[in-house]
Amino acid sequence: MPLYGCIEAGGTKFVLGVARGPDDIVAMTRIETTTPAETLGAVEAWFAGQPKIDALGIASFGPVEISRESDCWGHITETTKPDWSHTDVAARLGRALSVPVGFDTDVNGAALGEQRWGALQGCETGVYVTIGTGIGGGAVIGGVPLHGAPHPEMGHVLPQRHLDDDFAGICTFHGSCYEGLASGPAIKARYGVSLSELPASHPGHAMIGWYLGQLAIAIQAMLAPQAIVMGGGVTATPGLLDQARLAAAQLGGGYFKPDIVVPGLGDRSGLLGALALAIDAA
Repeated sequence: MPLYGCIEAGGTKFVLGVARGPDDIVAMTRIETTTPAETLGAVEAWFAGQPKIDALGIASFGPVEISRESDCWGHITETTKPDWSHTDVAARLGRALSVPVGFDTDVNGAALGEQRWGALQGCETGVYVTIGTGIGGGAVIGGVPLHGAPHPEMGHVLPQRHLDDDFAGICTFHGSCYEGLASGPAIKARYGVSLSELPASHPGHAMIGWYLGQLAIAIQAMLAPQAIVMGGGVTATPGLLDQARLAAAQLGGGYFKPDIVVPGLGDRSGLLGALALAIDAA
């Protein structure tokens, strides 16, 4: 059977795998995301020590260039991650491993993985939102990830501010977008600790849930998905998605009723999304 290389390229870590299918992962490892040269060098070295793969799939943090017609296809473009802007990822690794490469955003990849094997199965339109180092959303419509100019950036929409929120936001591009207000680093900048470290009674839980619920309403209004998967490290906070569902019900006013669900693939959504990209590339 064919062997596929899979990379979930995150701002904190790269998760690498070699797999025959979603239930047959032959090898897997994690590499800390440091500088491009160090990180991509470590990726190449790891795959060099694995059995020969037939294709590679990369689901990457972004923004990225996903148009095959662009000279910069496969690059990370203007990103908030220091040192990574304008980094060639896909073409470099494709040359190093001598394989075809499927390349997309981490959230588009996760949405594709969930649509094929997880919580978005059976959905004509499905969305995956990650809330972690950043906030991003990817969509799959009719089995195909949504692309455009160049891809969705759902976390960089400017929300209506919570009445009790005077936090300036941390996004270096937009300040108080969803990512600037409710991502993991934004939460730590607000409160000095992660959301899961705050007492259950702390108002921060309801506030972050309110922003996530509002984001779900915006997505529902624009794309009309049958389900919205919310994943990422922040969503592991007990009760947070219940807060988001409550906020969405209140803000939707009975007009919008987004179905907010947990990842069916657990913490493997991104990696298996990369597998889906590799299968398609092959």
